Amino acid sequence: MTKTLILPVALAAALAATVPGVAQTPPFQTAAPVAYLEDLSTGAVLYAKDADRRMPPASMAKMMTAYVAFDLIKKGDLKLDQMVTVRPETWKKWHGPAAGSTMFLSAGEQVSVENLIYGIVVLSGNDACVVLAEQIAGTEEAFVNLMNQKAKELGLTNSHFGTSNGWPDGGVTYVTARDLAHLADATIKQHPELYKKFYSRRDFTWGKTLGSGSDITQANRDPLLGRVAGADGLKTGHTDEAGYGFTGSAEQNGRRLVMVVAGLNTFNQRIEESVRFMDWGFRAWKAKPIVAKGKRVGTADVQLGDAREVGLVAPNALSITIPAGTDPKMTARLVYDGPVKAPIKAGQHIADLVVTTEGGSPQTLPLVAEADVAEAGFFGRAWAGLMALFGA
Repeated sequence: MTKTLILPVALAAALAATVPGVAQTPPFQTAAPVAYLEDLSTGAVLYAKDADRRMPPASMAKMMTAYVAFDLIKKGDLKLDQMVTVRPETWKKWHGPAAGSTMFLSAGEQVSVENLIYGIVVLSGNDACVVLAEQIAGTEEAFVNLMNQKAKELGLTNSHFGTSNGWPDGGVTYVTARDLAHLADATIKQHPELYKKFYSRRDFTWGKTLGSGSDITQANRDPLLGRVAGADGLKTGHTDEAGYGFTGSAEQNGRRLVMVVAGLNTFNQRIEESVRFMDWGFRAWKAKPIVAKGKRVGTADVQLGDAREVGLVAPNALSITIPAGTDPKMTARLVYDGPVKAPIKAGQHIADLVVTTEGGSPQTLPLVAEADVAEAGFFGRAWAGLMALFGA
């Protein structure tokens, strides 16, 4: 059962001590038909324009292909040094100008999983996606089932995948800007080392030119890399149907933002709008510290433990995102599914602090258990059962 509690008097008073008044959202206009910007550090949605419209993702679908691969690598079911053979049938379908972005794989070539992922993330290779998909699941169709399973697990309720690379498929594949941002969030938080290794690479060399046999080096199309401080991902996309789109992220001074733009008209417009959007997110908004690391915010009820409650503390310094130059009034509440069943480990995430500013969206910050709580002994469990029977 979800419990919502009023904050302790001291903390509630501290939050209420800010200057009253509504914090007006800083103005921003974009040519992108679809746009979304979220501060991942706090969960604050800074901008949303048609963010829940279903749309074709083009190559931004490859973020899910990479996420599935990262998950398997983390579990030990896929190795970066594992070698994969390019099937001649796959090469035949995914080479040449009509096959879109390519890693320039060759039929029968042996390539490592690591290099295939570079081919997907940096080069946006349609061929690399299908080769990796077939290695993981046997067929691309079976791999797509894994993509949709992961989408469901991540709560991407407005997304569905029909291919591993986002190739136009008559509307079978669709996403929303909000779902793409949440996929980026999951990639960054659940697989930080793999994210850092693959997504921020500026270029990658694979394949040989015809005739001279020179190495082929292609640049990462990420419009933020080298243009916005702290930029380190994620993925562009373009088809005639989808227009030019981009899901990107950057981190500055402890704040990580994720942005999505879609439906733009040109390559250069995507660069301009992406850079301007991310710059606005960092300049027009600021972090406001509200709880120091280790500070107790409240308590949570415990079920079948050797203590009836456990303290809730901040795992690190907690901040919220507010418009720069303002100090709006805030309200906050504790939310958790409780009573929390023992055993509980110190540092375990068991509750959230939900802070709402006037004129802003709720921001959810994690709280963890202050101390270990062991399971109650036999007599303790018996007594708890007796109390429950009588509604005590």
